[in-house]
This record gives sequence, structure tokens and C-alpha cells, in this order.
Amino acid sequence: MSALADALEAQFEPITVDKLPAIMPIEQEAYTHPWTAGNFADSLRAGYQAQQLVAQGQVLGYFVAMKGVDEVHLLNLTVAARFQRQGWAQVMLDALALWSRGQGALWLWLEVRASNARAQQVYEAHGYRRVGLRKRYYPSHGPEREDAIVMSLRLWS
Repeated sequence: MSALADALEAQFEPITVDKLPAIMPIEQEAYTHPWTAGNFADSLRAGYQAQQLVAQGQVLGYFVAMKGVDEVHLLNLTVAARFQRQGWAQVMLDALALWSRGQGALWLWLEVRASNARAQQVYEAHGYRRVGLRKRYYPSHGPEREDAIVMSLRLWS
């Protein structure tokens, strides 16, 4: 981690609808096809696990995950641009795995854009394995769609 990251004392807080205005600019900066406030609000209404990582009043990042039977599906994990490459994604992935184990999940699942090599490297460094491909899963420019790499992490051996 960088000196800045080392100096920050971060904590997780539940995402609530009133916290979306702080999250939306991060989401919009991070993605060509960002989630809308409605996507986040729907996830909160559905009771999904939604946590933001905060330090000194700043949102470092956040994740949203959906619990299923014996598994958890990571729907969104984002680190704010100015805090990327400081280890915060790993912190959030550790927290997600801990929460998932507490829910009795055996597996964590996610999809990542085939073009997002950096995110794939982060997930692989955390122990996720590529297990499949979803053709034309993500919206892209114009009528085209982009493939998703399906990745999983076994939580219990």
C-alpha cells in the first residue's frame, strides 16, 4: 500500500439510499456503463449485502453482493479512482469472503468484463479462478455486447 493508504484508517459502513450521492460519481467515473442510482436502490430493497469502505469521510470503495443457496454472487466492487492500486480491493474482497463464510456460503461467484484485465488480475491474486464465459453479457458501444469471464472462489475445502 502507498503511504497515503497506510495513513488512512478505514471502516465498513452499510450503504443506504441516503449515501448514494457519494457513491454515484465514483461509479460513473469507473465504468463506461455504470449502475444507476435505481440499480443500487433496487439492490438495497432486495436486501443484498452492500458495504462502503470509508476513511476520513471519503468513500474509498464499495461492494454489493447477493446471497444465494450455499453461495454469494458479487455484483459490483468498485474502488474510487484516486484510491486504486493501494490494496483496497483486496480489503473489500477479504471482508466479502468473511461475510460470505458467516452466511454459510461455500462459493463466491462473479462476472468481469473480458476487456478488464486489471480486475481479472486482482481477482486471480485473491484466489478466484476462471470457470466460464458468458457470451455478450455486458452492454458495450452501439449494438455490440461484451463477453464476461465467470470466476469463482471456493470458500471451504
